[in-house]
Amino acid sequence: MAVRKAGGFGEMIRTILIAVGIALFIRTFAYEPFNIPSGSMIPTLLVGDYLFVSKFSYGYSRHSLPLSLPLIPGRILYSEPERGDVVVFKLPTDNSTDYIKRIIGLPGDTVQVKEGILYINGEAVKRRQVEDYRDEDRYGRPADVKQYIETLPNGSEHRILEISDDQPNDNTGVYRVPEGHFFAMGDNRDNSVDSRFARVGFIPRDNLVGRAEVIFYSTSASAGIVEIWKWLPATRFGRLLKGIG
Repeated sequence: MAVRKAGGFGEMIRTILIAVGIALFIRTFAYEPFNIPSGSMIPTLLVGDYLFVSKFSYGYSRHSLPLSLPLIPGRILYSEPERGDVVVFKLPTDNSTDYIKRIIGLPGDTVQVKEGILYINGEAVKRRQVEDYRDEDRYGRPADVKQYIETLPNGSEHRILEISDDQPNDNTGVYRVPEGHFFAMGDNRDNSVDSRFARVGFIPRDNLVGRAEVIFYSTSASAGIVEIWKWLPATRFGRLLKGIG
């Protein structure tokens, strides 16, 4: 049986376009990769973590599309985030910068921090102290930071860090979360610019990009991009395929 010889420039271009199209479809409607460049979500997420974010968890808005193309009005197929979800969203003040934080307050909630303790709808959120977290100070020296397990009203548990309970944002006013918005905080409470700050504020539901699901790769800062021989030793194997919660 005769067969057609594969090859040719046109066939190569067609193959590339199909591959790009499939990749864009997956990135837009299923999962998108992100990496963590800062420590605001320590200990849940570390600098150098690479993770997949599910785009379908909360439905789709224009921010689900490449370059936030204004092709989707509002939000479609919407499902509301749950308290405790770790989410990627577009910074409301510029609608372009990607942020990742934990959902703390839902529409209609009141949120306040008093002496480091989180209050939701006037009730103190339970936290219990566990072993200290070994971190580094601003000079790169080893430093132990107090670590707690915080339990939100829906039973969701996660670890947080607190340098102390008298930092500038350990005492706030009462935030009232508007309808269609959310209040988010970083797990590294004294080193997180989040909804407590005007730069972030309340997160409109249309700014949600997706829910962080799993760490697929993690690397320390000990290997440069061109230092291929260091990539393997720099890999944090214990964090590979770790679920995010």
